[in-house]
Amino acid sequence: MENINSILLVVQVLLSISLIVLILMQHGKGADAGAAFGSGASATVFGARGSGNFLSRATTMIAILFFIVCLSLAYISSNRVAPDGVTGSVTAQELEPAPALQEGAMQEGDMPPADNAGETAADSDLPPAE
Repeated sequence: MENINSILLVVQVLLSISLIVLILMQHGKGADAGAAFGSGASATVFGARGSGNFLSRATTMIAILFFIVCLSLAYISSNRVAPDGVTGSVTAQELEPAPALQEGAMQEGDMPPADNAGETAADSDLPPAE
């Protein structure tokens, strides 16, 4: 299920980028007024009227695919089975019992016992208390 979600997400990003590009390639309704003053709209790649028809149909098809993918992602995410909580997704594992510590033996990372009896104020790096 995660693979389908990832694939649909990649497809959605690609469709959105292509939709943005197609929309920016189209000219608006006011662009025809510029052709009267010699902007050369008839010398375009698609011809004078061919670009509007091709680009508008391609935009429509990509927009329909974009909405289908959006609805599919919403359906997949709404039908997921949520765990009971944060620890619901973690499986219980058998823990090994800690080895018995020998008396007087220090393990790595253990702190030595606090022995302040031999330390005087002169041996300390701290300033004297006032």
